[in-house]
Amino acid sequence: MRIDIPGFGDLFLKHLLLDFTGTLSCKGKLIPGVAERINSLADLLEVHVLTGDTYGVVKQELAGVNCRVEIMSGTDITQQKQRYLQSIGAENVVAIGNGNNDTLMLKDARLGIVVMEGEGCAVSALLNADIVARSITEAFDLLLHPKGCVATLRT
Repeated sequence: MRIDIPGFGDLFLKHLLLDFTGTLSCKGKLIPGVAERINSLADLLEVHVLTGDTYGVVKQELAGVNCRVEIMSGTDITQQKQRYLQSIGAENVVAIGNGNNDTLMLKDARLGIVVMEGEGCAVSALLNADIVARSITEAFDLLLHPKGCVATLRT
């Protein structure tokens, strides 16, 4: 996926990194419209879901969705997400998250989008993103219709 944003630069995106809890789901349930949009985006980008899986339901909720799921554990999930991002090439990644453990992923990705769904948004995540979206479906729609990214980020 290529997006030319005057003043922000050209984006050559190959990967979409997603948080699950609070980003794709609320209280452990996949948000309506998410599965369809991920499957549409999977035609354009490799989709990866990185999660601590707070509710223990990520594999069940994403069954049939075209994405790779990585469940992370321990006390350094923030750094695990950052290392994963770096391993696939941060310059080719759009990352979407909402939590404190998404901060470095959002900061280091070529394009970071923070969402504010029903479980809120950590201020640290907000301050490290390039774009703030009111919902995950709006964030996905920015990628499916990239002129919204251009309008938001151009100088």
